[in-house]
Amino acid sequence: MRTIVARLDSDGDVLLAGPAVRAAAHAGEVVLLCGHAGAQAAELLPGVDRVVRWDCPWITAPAPEVRAPDVEGVVALLKGIRADVALILTSFHQSPLPLALLLRLAGVPRIVARSTDYPGSLLDVRLRDDPDLPEAERALEVARAAGFELPPGDDGRLAVKTPPESTEVGPYVVLHPGASVPARAWSPDRCAQAVAALTAAGHRVLVTGGPGETELTRHVAGEHGVDLGGRTTFAELAGLLAGADAVVVGNTGPAHLAAAVGTPVVSLFSPVVPAARWAPHGPHVLLGDQHAPCRGSRARECPVAGHPCLDRVTPDRVVAAVTDLVGVRT
Repeated sequence: MRTIVARLDSDGDVLLAGPAVRAAAHAGEVVLLCGHAGAQAAELLPGVDRVVRWDCPWITAPAPEVRAPDVEGVVALLKGIRADVALILTSFHQSPLPLALLLRLAGVPRIVARSTDYPGSLLDVRLRDDPDLPEAERALEVARAAGFELPPGDDGRLAVKTPPESTEVGPYVVLHPGASVPARAWSPDRCAQAVAALTAAGHRVLVTGGPGETELTRHVAGEHGVDLGGRTTFAELAGLLAGADAVVVGNTGPAHLAAAVGTPVVSLFSPVVPAARWAPHGPHVLLGDQHAPCRGSRARECPVAGHPCLDRVTPDRVVAAVTDLVGVRT
């Protein structure tokens, strides 16, 4: 049995597909189809035998041009996988049907997905309902609809392969100020204030970020934190998070990476998407006004002046949340 599991978004989305991947892997080989933005996470997922990268023009932002030769190339690539079944994992606002069409043209005999739109002959198994469940559980339901179950002893939590051990010695707290979507990020000044407040409370604070966030992490770390911006790979970040007492982060990939390594999360969560679906899938404290005017807007840029849903969260609330979570692990 060879299964294509498709999750075409970013690293956090791919991590949330982990339980579904492990269920499919219990029955055979898994090929994970993802965009380049999710490939780092895909390489860390237990149960993945092969990663195929493709930047999908109806998922990726900014979207690449749709060109006939590219589509023909993707169909040929999918045909070459010779899969027995495909699981298309999508968020509630995404349609699986364009990818289902490509998979059908590639000759995949069985395609399973959740779709509110009538799929015609594009899907063999269609989940019609869209329950307000955590995203990882929604994905696992698709795998179960295909006949896959988690192996005995697998509790369905997020997980990654054993990451490299961090060279940083504990105890420490990690603060990750960046986010792939600006509307989901706490302001840099608030983050810097939190670093100072956490340090004053006796915590050693490590500030993390990607290669394009070094200016941000330098500002946030200031004189009190340790600036690690751009100095870790995604796998190394997993090891760093695994050694932390807690992680302070917005609704972005490292929040789910922290959950996957069992570290509790202080989640600065903007309600532009529902926390019921996207909050960390593990021990966490949720901060942020979940009834703000931006609720459910899926906005990339905050539509409300002053970003009140997050920037009204004070550093002392973060310190209190960290205090509550230290020692709580999965």
